[in-house]
Amino acid sequence: MSSPSRIFAARLAGLPVFDPLGDQVGRVRDVVSVLRGDGRRLRVVGLVVEVPGRRRVFVPMTRVTAMDAGQVITTGLVNMRRFEQRSSEVLLLAEVLERRVELLDGSGTATVEDLALERPGPRDLEVMRVFVRRGVPGGLGSRLRGRRGETLLVHVDEVRGLLGAPAGAQGASLLVATFEDMKPADIAEALHDLSGRRRLELAAELADDRLADVLAELGEEDRVEVVTGLARERAADVLEAMDADDAADVLGELPEDAKETLLQLMEPDEAADVRRLLAYDEETAGGLMTPEPVLLGPEATVAEALALVRSSDLSTAEAASVYVCRPPLETPTGRYLGLVHIQAMLRVAPHEQLGSILDTDVDGLPPEAPLGVVARRLAVYNLVSVPVTDPAGRLLGVVTVDDVLDHVLPEDWREQDDADLATGGGAAR
Repeated sequence: MSSPSRIFAARLAGLPVFDPLGDQVGRVRDVVSVLRGDGRRLRVVGLVVEVPGRRRVFVPMTRVTAMDAGQVITTGLVNMRRFEQRSSEVLLLAEVLERRVELLDGSGTATVEDLALERPGPRDLEVMRVFVRRGVPGGLGSRLRGRRGETLLVHVDEVRGLLGAPAGAQGASLLVATFEDMKPADIAEALHDLSGRRRLELAAELADDRLADVLAELGEEDRVEVVTGLARERAADVLEAMDADDAADVLGELPEDAKETLLQLMEPDEAADVRRLLAYDEETAGGLMTPEPVLLGPEATVAEALALVRSSDLSTAEAASVYVCRPPLETPTGRYLGLVHIQAMLRVAPHEQLGSILDTDVDGLPPEAPLGVVARRLAVYNLVSVPVTDPAGRLLGVVTVDDVLDHVLPEDWREQDDADLATGGGAAR
């Protein structure tokens, strides 16, 4: 394999991976290592590469022909089965970076900021040196303030705590940095692949709004673990940053006392929306709906509506329609009049009033309507969202197609990739 004599592991994160013809295969997400027979050194055995379809696969080092600071070249023969970490394997980026280690010269502890990979022989690639920062704990706070402390490049035999139980708290700020360009669903998949302890460390480093988006993409077991592992005040802040329907889904999975404690810590207005959703069975229109659709009165103009749906805070499904009601324009609203599709708004002049282009054919569903009825209504009318109304005709919320998909797909769909779902199963390396 052609590569520099020394490669730093953290610099491999996100590098493009190419086949011999120059076509991109994917991007590096981690470095896989195992303990050598002496139990003291880590030998690199492969890379975790994310390929199209968000699938993470294992590429053994025997398939890597070149590796430098700008790219990784493979033989082109990649096993496309989903990567599953074995008990004997250590992920260098996820599990070793930010670890607190003890310096054996007696000068105290330090934080691992990078790992130098070198070749003791023609075929092996091992962790030979450790780049550490002395005296400064890891963590996002120290990164934002600017790290201080002496940096050292020491031999791996000159530190204790690189493997097994760390010498001190292991931060996750460098791992968070590798996730900056990733979508919440991809971060959720990466979180699922981590150990429980490391998962909580990473969650602690993510900003509230970022963690809120990631929680919405996690499976039930993982997100319950994360929420219950956070300090109660922090958990309440994250729940406030979530859409009310997603927050209700999370709280609905917690024990009653924990749920009530978090609701009490949330802002009253935010908690009130969530409590209203929790009153319904989760597989009914009321349990699935979001109580904050795009709402306007019939006298509002198309220009006003388009300005609202441009918001980056809205999902694609939420931005596809504007719901027109009599005041008050917050749920539960005044009488629901109809909806206006974004395509209809694009076909008329900006000064047109919404009341003149209403679609009145989409009736509201009662909040007790079961999941099957909601799914059928969306399919029959080719909708991306459907209104939920009470007996008085007031709009209570809307159910979007992505909310329905979350409930009709298999329970473990987040843990499977596209190929696994197509075949009905998964495969291990």
